[in-house]
Amino acid sequence: MKAVGYRASHSIEHPEALLDLTLDKPTASGRDLLVRVEAVSVNPVDTKMRLRSQPEPGGVKVLGWDAAGTVEAVGSDTTLFKPGDKVFYAGAIGRSGTNAEYHLVDERIVGRRPASLSVAEAAALPLTAITAWEALFDRLDIRKPVPGAANALLIVGGAGGVGSIAIQLARQLSDVTVIATASRPETQDWVKELGAHHVVDHTRPLAAQVAALGIGAPAFVFSTTQTDRHFDDIVGLITPQGRFGLIDDPEPIDVMKLKRKSVSLHWELMFTRSLFGTADMIKQHELLNDVSALVDAGKLKTTLGEHFGKIDAANLRRAHALLESGKARGKIVLEGF
Repeated sequence: MKAVGYRASHSIEHPEALLDLTLDKPTASGRDLLVRVEAVSVNPVDTKMRLRSQPEPGGVKVLGWDAAGTVEAVGSDTTLFKPGDKVFYAGAIGRSGTNAEYHLVDERIVGRRPASLSVAEAAALPLTAITAWEALFDRLDIRKPVPGAANALLIVGGAGGVGSIAIQLARQLSDVTVIATASRPETQDWVKELGAHHVVDHTRPLAAQVAALGIGAPAFVFSTTQTDRHFDDIVGLITPQGRFGLIDDPEPIDVMKLKRKSVSLHWELMFTRSLFGTADMIKQHELLNDVSALVDAGKLKTTLGEHFGKIDAANLRRAHALLESGKARGKIVLEGF
């Protein structure tokens, strides 16, 4: 089968940063599905893993987590899907990735693909939707108000992949006021289109801008990027007893600054459930089905930002480079081999 991977970690400018490969087609067993991959999207985790994770000596590493496709075969212990089912999912960080014609994935982290979307539009959603859903509802619990606080959520990095779906989920499934950060006219328009009530510029100090909105100190802050840069502002603007969540890999931050306000800190990593085989791992299957239903009901829309063509090394190198530039809006999707 065709695949894209690498034999050694390189910067994206290196000609062997990502390579077109031919690999053996895998076989499904246990609770695994064998999925024929039709479209993938690219996430910051792809670029981080390319730089940090070396293949086994003499081996290759295939990246990619988001995928949309069709179930080709199922393992003997599967109960949720059958061959021919249309699916989408975000995979597991400890397994070979989705940048391949065929891919194995545990059915408990797979959802029914939205019928109203193209395969490319569907591929844009899983990883960011799981991340945003878990961050907002499992970690920050934004449907539980903070006494005396403005029932508001600040999303740092609102125009990125996670921010783009977090805005929509917060608007559809809670009554919080959504404040999103964006710095360029096109990204400011994007977050407004997705439903943000207010937009502030993350190239300028956040605390003063949020205060100027006149709505009070937000109960919740969800930081998707550059947390270390904005941390002091976040400490200043969040309400006492507020809840602060983050997903990026910041330089060291002084969490003692949160103590005076009794602000709780919540990490979100959407791979935790699959990495540790948690007892509630199937919740990702359930939430992806909920996301699919919301999409088909017209309440959520795809966050596809750019379509980069077919799935090959050249196009994936372009996608990685754009993500690393920090200028991507929404999700980058590739389709077909």
